[in-house]
Amino acid sequence: MDASSRQQMSEARRAPLKLLALLMAMTAIGPLSLNILGPSLPGLAQRMGADAEYAQLAVSLYLFGLAFSQLVLGPLSDRFGRRPVVLAGLFLTVLTSIGSIAAASMEGIIVARVLQSLSASAGMVIGRAIIRDLYDRERAASMIGWVATAMVVAPMIAPLIGGVLDVTFGWQSIFIFVAALSAAIALWTYVALPETKPNHVKTGGIRHLIRDARALFSNATFNGYVLVSALGSATFFAFLGGGPYVVIAMMKRSPAEYGGWFAITAFAYLLGNMVTARLTPRYGLDRMIRAGLTLEIIGAVLQVLAVAYLPAGGPEIVFFPQCFVSFGNGLLLPNAISGAISVRPQAAGTASGISGFTQFAIGAAAAQFMSHILVSSATPQPLALVMVILAGAAVLSFVALVRGAKKS
Repeated sequence: MDASSRQQMSEARRAPLKLLALLMAMTAIGPLSLNILGPSLPGLAQRMGADAEYAQLAVSLYLFGLAFSQLVLGPLSDRFGRRPVVLAGLFLTVLTSIGSIAAASMEGIIVARVLQSLSASAGMVIGRAIIRDLYDRERAASMIGWVATAMVVAPMIAPLIGGVLDVTFGWQSIFIFVAALSAAIALWTYVALPETKPNHVKTGGIRHLIRDARALFSNATFNGYVLVSALGSATFFAFLGGGPYVVIAMMKRSPAEYGGWFAITAFAYLLGNMVTARLTPRYGLDRMIRAGLTLEIIGAVLQVLAVAYLPAGGPEIVFFPQCFVSFGNGLLLPNAISGAISVRPQAAGTASGISGFTQFAIGAAAAQFMSHILVSSATPQPLALVMVILAGAAVLSFVALVRGAKKS
């Protein structure tokens, strides 16, 4: 690392707000691109002569690509550096957005979207590694808590942006917007982001990457933090998969009402992120994770009791308890991620990729399973019970692997 790069890293540490703003923008591209097309899919399917279920692949396969890409991008950033991989990801996001516009069929749009998912997640994965490069693990958890707010805000505003653009300018304007935003963030990254990969990180090729991955997987503490983050956040994904069916199909409420209730839980998660950013440097990762797990268990148990004793209740019987779960998620997730990428700092990119993949893979499975079992149920009780099971599994992972490894 040359003197100029070291000076840039020093300035980044001294000006965390500027770095935070950039990392939040980089992180937001992936979830924003995922959700921005949602309002246009029915009309797009009709224009392209495809059925709605087939068009939905433009979203579901994007989510799969988002999970898979994290296994690749993290190790690549350990091999080639954070800066070039982020810039390449943003540049490819621009190209695939343009490719989506040029596509003459639904198949072409789906292919372009899958390719886009492989690049748009670069900021999500590598942003966490950059934070760990610059800060100790408690401060890293605080910074990740702030950056995670982009993961909440972007999916909330993306459908609104996409819907307005589609109605006003047509579906092509959605991809023009994503391309322009990605290009702007790429330029910002090129100007402002230093290379942060530590000098002691070796670049020995695929064998070195495999050695790093093997070392991580053989570490009980790493596996514990990864499982805590994945199982803890799976409560959110399970609710994401089952909540619409419970509120709209079972309770006969409108999609708009469901969206309003869901925004409350998203705000609870955002609040948890903010508390994490404030308190983790003072209390440490593990205490914040314990607090988050406690709140998740409380929320899940309250949901079971509310569904059992208030069977005629409305959305409040699931959403109010879910606020405890979401707030707990905001406490535990940034801290568990920071713990995972701190086990082997010289492989922070690889650790971030593994953590992100596990989180999305288990989350996607939880969402799919939840939507499947609720179809044959007359009450929301299966959703509440699954929440208890997932939160309990997260607690067991923390006690057996993280606490257990530190006691041994």
